[in-house]
Amino acid sequence: MVIRSFQSLRTVIFLLLVMATVSVSIGTALAGTVEIVDAKVEKQRASWVFHVTLKHADTGWDHYADAWRVVTADGKELGKRTLFHPHVDEQPFTRSLGDVKIPAGTSEVYIEAHDKVHGWSKQRFKIKLQ
Repeated sequence: MVIRSFQSLRTVIFLLLVMATVSVSIGTALAGTVEIVDAKVEKQRASWVFHVTLKHADTGWDHYADAWRVVTADGKELGKRTLFHPHVDEQPFTRSLGDVKIPAGTSEVYIEAHDKVHGWSKQRFKIKLQ
Protein backbone atom coordinates (compact mmCIF):
# COMPACT_ATOMS: atom_id res chain seq x y z
CA MET A 1 0.00 0.00 0.00
CA VAL A 2 2.88 2.42 0.72
CA ILE A 3 4.31 1.76 -2.74
CA ARG A 4 0.94 2.45 -4.30
CA SER A 5 0.62 5.75 -2.42
CA PHE A 6 4.14 6.79 -3.38
CA GLN A 7 3.43 6.07 -7.06
CA SER A 8 0.17 8.02 -6.84
CA LEU A 9 1.98 10.94 -5.23
CA ARG A 10 4.63 10.89 -7.98
CA THR A 11 1.87 10.85 -10.60
CA VAL A 12 0.09 13.80 -8.98
CA ILE A 13 3.34 15.80 -8.74
CA PHE A 14 4.14 15.02 -12.36
CA LEU A 15 0.68 16.15 -13.50
CA LEU A 16 0.94 19.36 -11.47
CA LEU A 17 4.30 20.15 -13.05
CA VAL A 18 2.91 19.54 -16.53
CA MET A 19 -0.08 21.79 -15.82
CA ALA A 20 2.16 24.55 -14.45
CA THR A 21 4.40 24.37 -17.54
CA VAL A 22 1.40 24.54 -19.88
CA SER A 23 -0.03 27.46 -17.91
CA VAL A 24 3.23 29.45 -18.15
CA SER A 25 3.50 28.68 -21.87
CA ILE A 26 -0.06 29.85 -22.52
CA GLY A 27 0.52 33.03 -20.50
CA THR A 28 3.68 33.79 -22.45
CA ALA A 29 1.95 33.17 -25.78
CA LEU A 30 -0.96 35.43 -24.83
CA ALA A 31 1.33 38.31 -23.88
CA GLY A 32 2.50 38.74 -27.48
CA THR A 33 4.79 41.50 -28.63
CA VAL A 34 4.93 45.01 -27.27
CA GLU A 35 2.88 47.71 -29.01
CA ILE A 36 3.91 51.36 -29.31
CA VAL A 37 0.64 53.20 -28.70
CA ASP A 38 1.89 56.80 -28.88
CA ALA A 39 5.02 58.92 -28.72
CA LYS A 40 5.56 62.62 -28.25
CA VAL A 41 8.73 64.63 -28.43
CA GLU A 42 9.77 68.07 -27.25
CA LYS A 43 12.91 70.08 -27.88
CA GLN A 44 14.84 71.24 -24.83
CA ARG A 45 17.82 73.43 -25.67
CA ALA A 46 20.26 71.28 -27.68
CA SER A 47 18.54 67.94 -27.08
CA TRP A 48 15.12 66.25 -27.16
CA VAL A 49 12.81 64.59 -24.63
CA PHE A 50 10.71 61.62 -25.72
CA HIS A 51 7.51 60.43 -24.02
CA VAL A 52 6.57 56.95 -25.23
CA THR A 53 3.42 54.99 -24.41
CA LEU A 54 3.64 51.20 -24.62
CA LYS A 55 1.06 48.46 -24.30
CA HIS A 56 2.00 44.88 -23.52
CA ALA A 57 0.24 42.07 -21.69
CA ASP A 58 3.03 41.78 -19.12
CA THR A 59 2.77 38.48 -17.26
CA GLY A 60 5.52 39.10 -14.72
CA TRP A 61 9.31 39.04 -14.55
CA ASP A 62 9.69 36.42 -17.31
CA HIS A 63 7.73 38.33 -19.97
CA TYR A 64 7.37 42.09 -19.94
CA ALA A 65 8.13 45.14 -22.07
CA ASP A 66 11.65 45.95 -20.92
CA ALA A 67 12.90 48.74 -23.22
CA TRP A 68 12.29 51.20 -26.01
CA ARG A 69 14.73 53.18 -28.11
CA VAL A 70 14.99 56.12 -30.50
CA VAL A 71 16.64 55.27 -33.82
CA THR A 72 17.33 56.96 -37.15
CA ALA A 73 15.80 55.69 -40.39
CA ASP A 74 18.86 53.48 -40.95
CA GLY A 75 18.66 52.02 -37.42
CA LYS A 76 21.36 54.01 -35.60
CA GLU A 77 20.42 54.12 -31.91
CA LEU A 78 20.22 57.66 -30.51
CA GLY A 79 18.85 56.83 -27.07
CA LYS A 80 17.45 53.92 -25.10
CA ARG A 81 15.05 53.73 -22.14
CA THR A 82 15.39 50.55 -20.10
CA LEU A 83 12.32 49.42 -18.15
CA PHE A 84 13.46 47.59 -15.03
CA HIS A 85 10.22 45.92 -13.94
CA PRO A 86 6.93 44.57 -15.32
CA HIS A 87 3.83 46.78 -15.56
CA VAL A 88 1.22 44.05 -15.11
CA ASP A 89 -1.45 46.34 -13.62
CA GLU A 90 -0.48 49.54 -15.46
CA GLN A 91 -1.43 49.26 -19.14
CA PRO A 92 -0.80 51.15 -21.28
CA PHE A 93 2.01 53.08 -19.60
CA THR A 94 4.18 56.07 -20.55
CA ARG A 95 7.85 56.60 -19.75
CA SER A 96 10.18 59.40 -20.78
CA LEU A 97 13.78 59.73 -21.90
CA GLY A 98 15.58 63.06 -21.99
CA ASP A 99 18.84 64.44 -23.32
CA VAL A 100 18.56 62.63 -26.67
CA LYS A 101 20.90 64.21 -29.21
CA ILE A 102 19.55 64.25 -32.77
CA PRO A 103 22.04 64.67 -35.64
CA ALA A 104 21.73 67.94 -37.57
CA GLY A 105 19.52 67.64 -40.63
CA THR A 106 17.48 64.75 -39.23
CA SER A 107 13.78 65.40 -39.84
CA GLU A 108 12.33 62.17 -38.45
CA VAL A 109 13.22 59.40 -36.04
CA TYR A 110 11.61 56.12 -35.06
CA ILE A 111 10.68 54.45 -31.79
CA GLU A 112 11.24 50.71 -31.42
CA ALA A 113 10.10 48.64 -28.43
CA HIS A 114 11.46 45.46 -26.83
CA ASP A 115 10.09 42.70 -24.63
CA LYS A 116 11.96 39.94 -22.81
CA VAL A 117 10.55 37.08 -24.93
CA HIS A 118 10.15 38.44 -28.46
CA GLY A 119 13.03 40.92 -28.59
CA TRP A 120 12.67 44.07 -30.70
CA SER A 121 9.22 44.49 -32.18
CA LYS A 122 8.89 44.83 -35.95
CA GLN A 123 6.68 47.89 -35.34
CA ARG A 124 8.43 51.24 -35.82
CA PHE A 125 6.66 54.38 -34.70
CA LYS A 126 7.68 57.37 -36.85
CA ILE A 127 8.09 60.81 -35.28
CA LYS A 128 8.55 63.92 -37.38
CA LEU A 129 10.80 66.50 -35.73
CA GLN A 130 9.90 70.16 -35.95
